[in-house]
Amino acid sequence: MTTQRTQDPTARAARLRAAARAVHPTAVPRAGVRAVQRWRDFRVRQRELLDESNRLQSELWAQIHADHPEAAAAVHAGPAAGPQPPLPAGVEGQPARVGGSPRRPTLLSASAFSIGFTGALGVLLAWLLLQNLTRLSSVLTYLLVAVFLTLALNPLVEWLTRRGVSRPSSVFCVFMSFVTVVGVSAVTLLPGVVGQAVTLVERAPVVLDELSGTPWMVELDRRYAVSERATTEVDRLLTESDTWTALFGGVLGAAGWVAGSLVGLLTSAILTLYLLATLPSVKDAAYRLVPSSRRPGVVRLAEEIMRRVGGYALGQATVATINAVCSWLMMQVLGIPYAAILAVSVGLLGLIPLIGATLGAVIVAVSALAVSPTVALVVLVYYVVYQQLENYWIVPRIMKRTVSVPGAVTVVAVLAGGTLLGVLGALIAIPVAAGLLLIYEEVLVPRQERL
Repeated sequence: MTTQRTQDPTARAARLRAAARAVHPTAVPRAGVRAVQRWRDFRVRQRELLDESNRLQSELWAQIHADHPEAAAAVHAGPAAGPQPPLPAGVEGQPARVGGSPRRPTLLSASAFSIGFTGALGVLLAWLLLQNLTRLSSVLTYLLVAVFLTLALNPLVEWLTRRGVSRPSSVFCVFMSFVTVVGVSAVTLLPGVVGQAVTLVERAPVVLDELSGTPWMVELDRRYAVSERATTEVDRLLTESDTWTALFGGVLGAAGWVAGSLVGLLTSAILTLYLLATLPSVKDAAYRLVPSSRRPGVVRLAEEIMRRVGGYALGQATVATINAVCSWLMMQVLGIPYAAILAVSVGLLGLIPLIGATLGAVIVAVSALAVSPTVALVVLVYYVVYQQLENYWIVPRIMKRTVSVPGAVTVVAVLAGGTLLGVLGALIAIPVAAGLLLIYEEVLVPRQERL
């Protein structure tokens, strides 16, 4: 008992000295640093294990998608297809980082000032782009005409190329043939058209006198004093200075329009020649912008769209030419005056889808009234018969491999194109609608079927 009592104070003192050393001011920071370092090492090891797990899981899923696409599709189909794959290791509710790469910042993480500044820059850029496009409207119109002519002439170039002719020689032959046809047509038709136009202007007073002497015009003048009112209005217009200003301004404006049209035609012709010569390289450069995995499908769709547009342009020009030639022969047989002018008008209007041929028929029928109402009735009957022949025999044989657009889509496309770009928009509306329908059938519908 005495020995135990004598040892207890010694042991107690030793324990007190050890405790004092443990809580020594210099020992406490060292212990804290070691604890923090151990915790950091633990976090680093956990993060390395997490990254390695995510990398292995990504490689596993990539191998499953490559070897068994049907199994991967079944896994992603939903709960009914079976148990869902485990979520990647990481923080719950957040995407795990693969390969140690940092997460991309989201829109919510950006400040309100950054979002507003970026949006303002986008609006300013869009406004500047719209202003420049408005200023370049004439240039874009020439380019659009050149592209349309290029797609129309390219099938002829490719036809010659398939028969052993080099592409430069094919382009030269086709372009010179096109210029020759346009030049010969202009030389042949312009003298007659100009002569008949001059005759019409010279005979305008005589035509007005003959028209005023008809019984129905005499009765109309007796009831409503049409001649007196017309004479008063003409005298008023001749005595006003604004009339002469508008007249000379209109003449100068017409001269400027003619000069601008000639410059536009020349520019479009030069652009057409360049595009025809460099079309393969231009297409190849455009196709290289598409990812290689999707390039074959894009090339197939683009080639089919260009084939349809070119075939439609050639077909529509052929149908309009047939209509103009048949109309000229009919007017020669019936003795309708100014047949050349009317035939050219019918041919140009025939290029406009849906309403062009009808407008040409109305113009010819109104001109036939100068001969007799019976001739006008014969003209109307002729155009009714010809329209049936054209719709059910000529057009199906010429355009059987070009475009197939539903009637409602055709009407909407022509109205929209005419509203946006005028006559040019109405001309290209149907091939553009056919291209959009092809994209719908070949891209959108199959993609929705696979979902």
